[in-house]
Amino acid sequence: VQLQASGGGLVQAGGSLRLSCAASGRTLSNYAVGWFRQASGKEREFVAGISRSGISTHYVDSVKGRFTISRDNAKNTVNLRVNSLKPEDTAVYYCAADRNLIWSAPPTPATQYEYWGQGTLVTVSS
Repeated sequence: VQLQASGGGLVQAGGSLRLSCAASGRTLSNYAVGWFRQASGKEREFVAGISRSGISTHYVDSVKGRFTISRDNAKNTVNLRVNSLKPEDTAVYYCAADRNLIWSAPPTPATQYEYWGQGTLVTVSS
């Protein structure tokens, strides 16, 4: 599956964006999907994940209550709604997918995901 992340941009603190991860070549609902981010000089970190069914989601503590991950199966996409943005949310955001990821454990390690998109930059000004 090929993934294309989009929706990033420059936003003031407190603002919102909707990031999208579009899939081509395969049906994205057959894959667990995760969003990761990497700030300049820092390691890539897990942000949010959604199971194949869309029933289960998981968030890193720092974004709980502000970010929402969801599926749009009609458009073959997974979206990440990011609200109440903070300067520390500034990063390149990547989506990733894996067909075999087992949801019994937190889906946070990047090594669990086989397919990656190219990233979209989110910049939050103070």
